[in-house]
Amino acid sequence: MKKLYLVHVGFYDEAVGYGVYESHANFFVLAESPQEAKRLVKAKPLYAEKKMHTDGVQEIEAVGGHRLSFTPDPALEGADLLRSYTYNDLNPTALSV
Repeated sequence: MKKLYLVHVGFYDEAVGYGVYESHANFFVLAESPQEAKRLVKAKPLYAEKKMHTDGVQEIEAVGGHRLSFTPDPALEGADLLRSYTYNDLNPTALSV
């Protein structure tokens, strides 16, 4: 059974702080184990491109008293579907500059 994992990665990017400071990113993946989650993230082109390393892996089993479960959807053809909201999307009274 696939579980949800957050894989936390670090990298040094010349475009940010001249590569002196470590930047971080998170990837969410569905995998059978933490080891597979790490392998899936390491296989991403961006991982190699940015010379990333894995800082940690978390298995997310439940959130707010709700267990997570996943159902394959053939219509998605393996794609990820994410919705992002900006600060202004969530706070319509915020001033635009």
